[in-house]
Amino acid sequence: MEWITAKSLLIKNKHADWFGHDYTMNVYRGCHHGCIYCDSRSSCYGIDHFDIVRGKENSQELLRRELASKRSKGVIGMGSMSDPYNHDEEEHQLTRKALQLIQHYRFGVSIATKSALVTRDIDILSDIQLQAPVNVSLSITTVDDELSRRIEQRVSVSSTRFRALQELSAAGIFTGVLLMPILPFITDQISNVRRIVSLAADAGAKYVYPSFGMTLRENQREHYFRWLDKLYPGLKEQYIRTYGTRYGCMSTRRRQLERAFQEECEQQGILYRMPDIIASYKKDMEPEQLKLF
Repeated sequence: MEWITAKSLLIKNKHADWFGHDYTMNVYRGCHHGCIYCDSRSSCYGIDHFDIVRGKENSQELLRRELASKRSKGVIGMGSMSDPYNHDEEEHQLTRKALQLIQHYRFGVSIATKSALVTRDIDILSDIQLQAPVNVSLSITTVDDELSRRIEQRVSVSSTRFRALQELSAAGIFTGVLLMPILPFITDQISNVRRIVSLAADAGAKYVYPSFGMTLRENQREHYFRWLDKLYPGLKEQYIRTYGTRYGCMSTRRRQLERAFQEECEQQGILYRMPDIIASYKKDMEPEQLKLF
């Protein structure tokens, strides 16, 4: 891992419509997980050599100062660009140290990750949840571990993520699944979508939030197409015929997938609309605590 010095850490969001995030924070830049489809590779984000993780060496000092200076509390989103539980987190613990500061200053937190390492921090997440909203989303794209190894090459396989989901839920943490992206012609089967919802419910998830397609733009597109040539020869050409240079590549089965997904969520009692998810994980706050947010 390389080290960089950051000038700031917390970004104030104009809208809190994504999991109720009032602020966004990344203590790492880049990711080890090797997902062939990752949108964070896109050139618009300006992250060169995305597979090299850079830790923000002054993140504790910055976060302490920025949290202390905020006049209004809120929920801090982690994992929007770089997974907060990369391979170096176990040693350097930048995410765990950030969570300790979030707990100390009485902010809430919302985490998105593909790593089962998040279960290590159940103790801190439980403490935060006593005073502020907490939710953890495990990103799961397929129920097939072998397929997961192909398209998400250096991260916990799907079955391990479902077990992490169960552990978090058993500890009382508000948890769910990010069912995204859905890769056209690879993971866009109705059976896959239904099974993810079913296994999420079995693990105690409160929600599954989907996107029935993927994004493809400069740099990310070229990276993805190189991997398609290696893993699925001829599939790149099918993408080009179907989507051209389109940014948003929704599954050609989108309508069928949406219907099946909603039916399964209703049957399993799983939330799937963002306003409902936000309202649900914040609803247990006492009135005095809600005033902070």
